[in-house]
Amino acid sequence: MAGRLIDDDPEAAFQHALAASRRGGRIGAVREAVGMTAYAAGRYDDALREFRTFRRITGSSIHLAHMADCERGLGRPEKALELAHSDERNMLDNANKAELAIVASGARSDMGDHAGAVAELEIPQLDINRAFSFSPRLFEAYADALSAAGRSSEASKWYRQIGVAEKALGVGEYEEPEIVDLGWDEEEQRREDEERRAKSAAASPRGDADEEHEGATDDGHTLSDEDADEVSGEETGLAEDEIGIHETADETADDAEPAADGSSEAAPADEQAPGSEDDRA
Repeated sequence: MAGRLIDDDPEAAFQHALAASRRGGRIGAVREAVGMTAYAAGRYDDALREFRTFRRITGSSIHLAHMADCERGLGRPEKALELAHSDERNMLDNANKAELAIVASGARSDMGDHAGAVAELEIPQLDINRAFSFSPRLFEAYADALSAAGRSSEASKWYRQIGVAEKALGVGEYEEPEIVDLGWDEEEQRREDEERRAKSAAASPRGDADEEHEGATDDGHTLSDEDADEVSGEETGLAEDEIGIHETADETADDAEPAADGSSEAAPADEQAPGSEDDRA
């Protein structure tokens, strides 16, 4: 629930994470969830405490940038710079190094050092000719720092490069829309059933009366094709495997085998068998 709510209702997400921490407070992932939801809700003191606990439990410094930003949120930019320049930053991957540099640049700006803010972002990951997942965000931070430092012409170049990076990565306004398959649709299925019955009725030679008979029950509810067949079978009294196997009287007569003398085995109905002599008299 914390994961579901963190973007839309971070305070509620924080409360869910707290409930989890009361049941599993020694689990690193739980303390990480509390820290992330507290950070999203602007509870920087709580978030900083949870991130420190997470680091102590797991030995991981992946949230160093969040910790430094919490120090900024608490009005302590100097503390943020201490974290940003600590040896722990060498343990981070490129994406987290870029995030930490952005936080350090913001801390410099908080202190009114705009030139220092630009310098904090001039890291190896800032490559105008290459695009990584973090590049658009890093380019934007660098362009903002240049603009604040009065270097507008350089800032314009980096602002343009944000769009180039987003296009190369397929993110931002260039991101492909997400297509969600909603699966089976009851209304669509009903329309398809009605169209199929209409086509079947149009092709049937039996007429409207039979069509109405097969398509509805006594209470007026529409049946599927299988239901209609079942109702029809019940009314005729025929089993399913009996349909189409009954012969007419003419067909039976035609199929009768001839007798040995060439006459039919069954005598015609209008012929009378010869009687006794007394009868003839």
